[in-house]
Amino acid sequence: MLTESLGQLSIDNLTKIYSKSKGKKALDSVTFSVPARGIFVLIGRNGSGKTTLVRILSTELEPTSGRASINGIDVMTEADQLRRKIAIVPQESRTVPWMTPLQTVSSYLLWRGFDYSYAKQRAMETLERLGLGNSAKRLNRTLSGGNRRKVLVATVLASEAEIIFLDEPTTGLDPISRREFWEMLREIGKDRFTFLTTHYLEEAEELADQIGVLDRGKLMGIGTLDQLRKRVSYNYSMKIPISPPLPSSLKISKGEMVRGKDEYRILTTEEEAFDLSRELSRIGYRFTINPVSLDDIFFYLVDKQSGDSSEIGENEDRARRRSGNYWAAQQE
Repeated sequence: MLTESLGQLSIDNLTKIYSKSKGKKALDSVTFSVPARGIFVLIGRNGSGKTTLVRILSTELEPTSGRASINGIDVMTEADQLRRKIAIVPQESRTVPWMTPLQTVSSYLLWRGFDYSYAKQRAMETLERLGLGNSAKRLNRTLSGGNRRKVLVATVLASEAEIIFLDEPTTGLDPISRREFWEMLREIGKDRFTFLTTHYLEEAEELADQIGVLDRGKLMGIGTLDQLRKRVSYNYSMKIPISPPLPSSLKISKGEMVRGKDEYRILTTEEEAFDLSRELSRIGYRFTINPVSLDDIFFYLVDKQSGDSSEIGENEDRARRRSGNYWAAQQE
């Protein structure tokens, strides 16, 4: 049952079926509870239900069934009370091209009920904090993509909301802008509960205090990165190109191997990883070996359990994994 306790995000059997989905569940009995502090990152592929969950928790969308509360406030029955405490940057949000950052932020604060002089002062202070002081009076359309995203985050940061929802805020940013954005998000997470969705596995590893894994509307795993690693049962991940074929002498007794299009992935113990690496080195095979990463955890919790391992090894997905962008360019 749902526990209505302060300082918690609590979700109990949350289900959403859209009227045109022919009964398919966008969210399927999602249940979990995490501390409402720091940064919670929700990861999942296209269509996994991330945006649906954000829309429900931010009081924009009603679930088909189930309950949710944040800091003891019921998302459905006390929506008006919750809205005074939250702010959101939706996935599809964009800055108005002919407005300035100062106008963008201050107008949002006016809409939330701030008086004009304080809204303008607060907007400028926030923009300066985010390194946008010198650009405060430039038109949004003249700013870089990274700075336009910062302007959007400045609106919710300036609002003094206790709870912030950011739905894929760094999608489309270049690697340098993304890392600058991470520093800003870390600062926000120190004094606001931040609920973040992302396509970027590296982003979740860098920022999250807690991570949720969502797939096809179902919660596949939740916890700290170390807690999720324990779900995998193995400490190391080996990847071996699929060509040339693996020799018959290579024996895997303690781990698990899945063949993809371009590589084998072996999740195994430290002892067996050492033995396999010696054998592969002896016969001249190329391979990589690393501690289990969030990419491996996702593979284990989602691809392996669903039997959908065909995506492992696809050229475009491999390129995205190398850049930390497993689900880049996929829009929910």
